[in-house]
Amino acid sequence: MKIFLNKIVYIIIMLFLISLISFLAINLAPNSFISAGTLNPNITPEIIENLKIIYGLDKPLHIQYITWLNSLIHFDFGISFSSGSSVQDEILVRLPITLIINIISLFLIFVTSFYIGIYSSLSSSKRVDSLIKIFSLISFSMPSFYLSLILIYIFAYQFNLFPLSGTSSMGDLEGFAYLKDIAWHLSLPIFVIFFGGVGSMIIYVRSLTNDILKSDYIFYAKSMGVSQKELIKYYILPNLKPPAITILGLSLPGIIGGSVILENIFAIDGMGLLFFQSALSHDYPIIMGILIIGAFLTLLGNMIADLILLRINPFL
Repeated sequence: MKIFLNKIVYIIIMLFLISLISFLAINLAPNSFISAGTLNPNITPEIIENLKIIYGLDKPLHIQYITWLNSLIHFDFGISFSSGSSVQDEILVRLPITLIINIISLFLIFVTSFYIGIYSSLSSSKRVDSLIKIFSLISFSMPSFYLSLILIYIFAYQFNLFPLSGTSSMGDLEGFAYLKDIAWHLSLPIFVIFFGGVGSMIIYVRSLTNDILKSDYIFYAKSMGVSQKELIKYYILPNLKPPAITILGLSLPGIIGGSVILENIFAIDGMGLLFFQSALSHDYPIIMGILIIGAFLTLLGNMIADLILLRINPFL
């Protein structure tokens, strides 16, 4: 219980520091939402001053931050400058699709990398091992935006196997047909994230497995006639769990950050696209809301990973 409370206090302190630094960095940017030419090139100085009063931008920066922080404590992220709607409503509408894409991608990355990484370490074939290394390096070095454009051109434009953009087709679809349509639209984005992350994960799992195979208990197990299947189940996988859980916790920051370019290319109305549009329009409340939610998810994921590790091995 003490460890859990310490983690909660740590999250609160880190969120405060992240919010403070982010707020200062955003508000010190050279342009603002209501700067001349951003809303209307013919906007008058009087209208600009009125807008500053309406949005509370006429107050000193530290007062603005205290006001925003007080609203955040009450789970109020403010009002969007662009749409005039609640920031949390804007984010909550787009958060599910971003989470779905990235969670499915992470699941596929972990399952595939564990299978291929362990198989590569146990394989005695140098050819198979070399092919896996080449695939991993290609995956690791392939830019996601470039791969996205290639896939769109080949599978969406040339062969018309997948849609060019969006998350669903026009028309009223229900039940399984609706889920199938969403899966059809999200196949290419999920593959891009999967292909971009699986290579480095395969190399990581392969390296860990090679270290495990050099351990004394592995030699002892082999001398006792343990089969390869039992070796994987009882010796390799249990020892891969702690680093895998740690990597999973560290992978959470990419859920929003990695979606910015991808959602723009595939026109997916998720958190990444919202963040990009808000950055272009200098919509500070939306940007701050997304940054805080992203930071909270990252810290929460790391806390859960640490607690799981302590559950697996209390002596850590």
